[in-house]
Amino acid sequence: MVGNEGRAINVALLGCGVVGSQVVRLLTEQADELAARVGAPVHLVGIAVRRPQRHADVPADLLTTDAAGLVARDDVDIVVELVGGIEPVRGLLLTALKNGKSVVSANKALLAEDGAALAAAADESGADLYYEASVAGAIPLLRPIQQSLAGDRIRRIAGIVNGTTNFILSAMATSGANYTEALEEAGRLGYAEADPTADVDGYDAASKAAILASLAFHTRVTADDVYREGIRDVSAADIAAAKALGCTVKLLAICEQVDGGRGERSDGKSYVTARVHPAMIPRSHPLASVSGAYNAVFIEAAAAGQLMFYGQGAGGPETASAVLGDLVAAARNRVIGGRGPRDSAHAHLPVLTMGETRTRYHVALDVTDRAGVLAQVAGVFADHDVSIATVRQEGRGQNGGDADDGVPNTRDATLVIVTHSATDAALASTVEALTGLDAVRGVAGVLRVEGLGRPVTELGGAS
Repeated sequence: MVGNEGRAINVALLGCGVVGSQVVRLLTEQADELAARVGAPVHLVGIAVRRPQRHADVPADLLTTDAAGLVARDDVDIVVELVGGIEPVRGLLLTALKNGKSVVSANKALLAEDGAALAAAADESGADLYYEASVAGAIPLLRPIQQSLAGDRIRRIAGIVNGTTNFILSAMATSGANYTEALEEAGRLGYAEADPTADVDGYDAASKAAILASLAFHTRVTADDVYREGIRDVSAADIAAAKALGCTVKLLAICEQVDGGRGERSDGKSYVTARVHPAMIPRSHPLASVSGAYNAVFIEAAAAGQLMFYGQGAGGPETASAVLGDLVAAARNRVIGGRGPRDSAHAHLPVLTMGETRTRYHVALDVTDRAGVLAQVAGVFADHDVSIATVRQEGRGQNGGDADDGVPNTRDATLVIVTHSATDAALASTVEALTGLDAVRGVAGVLRVEGLGRPVTELGGAS
């Protein structure tokens, strides 16, 4: 790419909402500093919005409703996309990249679904594609994975990448509130949308997990490849059970490279797992202390060891900071004639299904408190090749019968079992079989248990 020393770098902005308006502010307030860092002035030449009348604080001559026309302008060097969604944004960004314009985007859904096509278009034309703001707001995360750790081998990424769900689970843990009460509080404070589906059902985190897995393991992973389970079914009893075991509950995005496969996949090959679900983690783990709407991502690498990135995962100024970082990088490349890091998918590792993925489990059963029940339950676990690490039984009181009617009294109990590592499929079949036992009145809860590279001594052994 030929350099553009001395010529201004022209930027087109798609979207001027919470983040976009902050990008406009920073570009205006820091114009001189940005020019010094880039080596040329950075000019905002157009902003595409749907309703110009809602942006009275923006110069009218910058506003347009013709996003396609703005992207097609010959004088535009960089397109910053903060609209979100899939269409028509996909077509606009592909057009920009194919015409040699660099793209900065925070669009996690599009990148998780069609990042390969965007990267291919960038490679073909020599343009840059940056998307630091798509995963963890202000936290510098993707660039360290792509560049700082490029010479290392990442083994696992586990992160709290959705502030809404972390606020809800934190509130449940600190106040004893149930899910509905905590969600209502999140809404009142502005942490939850009117329709919180994307957050509480794990869609937002699954898109981010796909992006992280793709970068970390040099393999194309889409949102459809990511197992997804939200937090709607996490109960106050689950939170209390975690506390009793020295743990807390977090919604985690977990991406791992599994060497050699497991179980039936013991074939010497490497696989990728990508999943989003609530999990118990030891309170001794750094992620356990991340509360409120904050995000944090924990990385385990072969040489670098354990690293954690922490900060604001959302917000207008915070996310705009990440966008401006990408914009400066893309603009510098325009000035000096260089190119940013390219997406690498050379490994082509297969993605394991959730059924083949191994972890540990906390299973709470409501059972009849009588002799032989524990042996029956343990037998079911053994039949499905799920090894038990610890068992705890708690009596819950008398049920049925009366001393005067000749019917034997029975007592209910809660049986709490923590397993060793097992496949998700094996655990699911175990739970299904347990519900068929006469002594099991119901499955009170099942939560995965993640040691995340640290001993889980509270739960009866290493992870």
